[in-house]
Amino acid sequence: MVLSVMVLTGWSQAGLAQGLPDFTELVEDNAGAVVNISTSSAPKAGNARGLPFDERQLEQMPEFFQDFFRGPQSPFGGAPGNAPPRRSMGSGFIVSEDGYVLTNNHVVEGADEIIVRLNDRRELPATLVGTDPRSDMAVLKIENGDDLPVVKIGRSNELKVGEWVFAIGSPFGFDYTVTAGIVSALGRSLPSENYVPFIQTDVAINPGNSGGPLFNLDGEVVGINSQIYTRSGGFMGVSFAIPIDDAMSVFRQLRDKGVVSRGWLGVLIQEVNRDLAESFGLERPRGALIAEVMADSPAQQAGLQAGDIVLNYDGEPVELSSDLPPMVGRTPVGETASLRVLRGGEVIELGVEIGRLPEEGSQQAAVPSNDSGGPTSAPLGMMVEPLPADLADSLGVDSGVVVANIARGAAYEAGIRPRDVITEINREKVASVDDFREVVRALPDGKAVSVRVVRQGRALYLVMKP
Repeated sequence: MVLSVMVLTGWSQAGLAQGLPDFTELVEDNAGAVVNISTSSAPKAGNARGLPFDERQLEQMPEFFQDFFRGPQSPFGGAPGNAPPRRSMGSGFIVSEDGYVLTNNHVVEGADEIIVRLNDRRELPATLVGTDPRSDMAVLKIENGDDLPVVKIGRSNELKVGEWVFAIGSPFGFDYTVTAGIVSALGRSLPSENYVPFIQTDVAINPGNSGGPLFNLDGEVVGINSQIYTRSGGFMGVSFAIPIDDAMSVFRQLRDKGVVSRGWLGVLIQEVNRDLAESFGLERPRGALIAEVMADSPAQQAGLQAGDIVLNYDGEPVELSSDLPPMVGRTPVGETASLRVLRGGEVIELGVEIGRLPEEGSQQAAVPSNDSGGPTSAPLGMMVEPLPADLADSLGVDSGVVVANIARGAAYEAGIRPRDVITEINREKVASVDDFREVVRALPDGKAVSVRVVRQGRALYLVMKP
């Protein structure tokens, strides 16, 4: 009996091993097109050693790395005070035989000199073609390069969660380190950038991996390793890569025009949660709720309104509000996009001619604050006042009522606070105190209703259950 168990266990482990991917040939075929990027520039205040990370991050690293980067053998200059040129290291990959290289903007930002080191130990100078800080991308051009190996470009929109991927890069300066894992999630929107639908993986990515390629099992680049989530300065199992579809669009624009143009709708959006979905008559939470339409924007010209919920953009479903900005951003400026919108319980179709994203401003979620309010006795537990003309002008609203005071109750639990300007309740416009009282009297008991408020110049929808 014992022997049969041992044989069964050995067989199952062998079967499992046979099912795991073998990266050896993939690495051999692709490592040549991956490059190490080193830069130098004048030292900056607060980092006399010129390290590619600050002292706090260094102190959180294992003692081995602290000794390496602080010691006399360090490539960054040893003891502070010597003020050598600031140096940084990162990774990149060659995408064309004439020497174009993709990497992260933060790898080469502020660099006075850029050196690209190939797998065959050649060190070649490179020039900066252009950068796009919004996507954290940079395009370099290797000077006087010949017989350059090139990566194969894949399709990031064909990735699936759970798919095996691997990275090649130079973490902590250890050249051509290979790490592997799976795709953990797709379409991640990060607070630092909501126009890039990041690929989330559990591939080990550390300082120095930035700008390196993320490969699939066909040996194709599907992403550019860009960011990690960490509390220690090192890898914690959550890494983010720029999808190669988006990266190649940025590359072509920087190569051909020197600048990147993104589509712009001109709205402020927020997530549709369960209560908002109920109040707007949706069978389940989905879509992007428009909290505000910017003046003279493509959205305003197309007739979009606050309270519209975008359900579909150019044939693609919008499940989360974070889905919409990348869709709009990828649309060529001047092209007309079709939107399916829920308005007043009915689904309508609208066409919007997409504008160019300004340097400042984008689609973004509005987030309520948590100020406290004082007690009073009034409908829904709040007292409202007419909207002063000067406040209306400063906030850019035509009409509404100002919350003067609020007590614990339905309105307070919904997140409404003093100084909020209420412009709409249950999709009914509130232009005066009389309008407010009339709308409140007609509210259904126990049913979630939406309330549109303007807070510190930003509109958002809240859900209230009277």
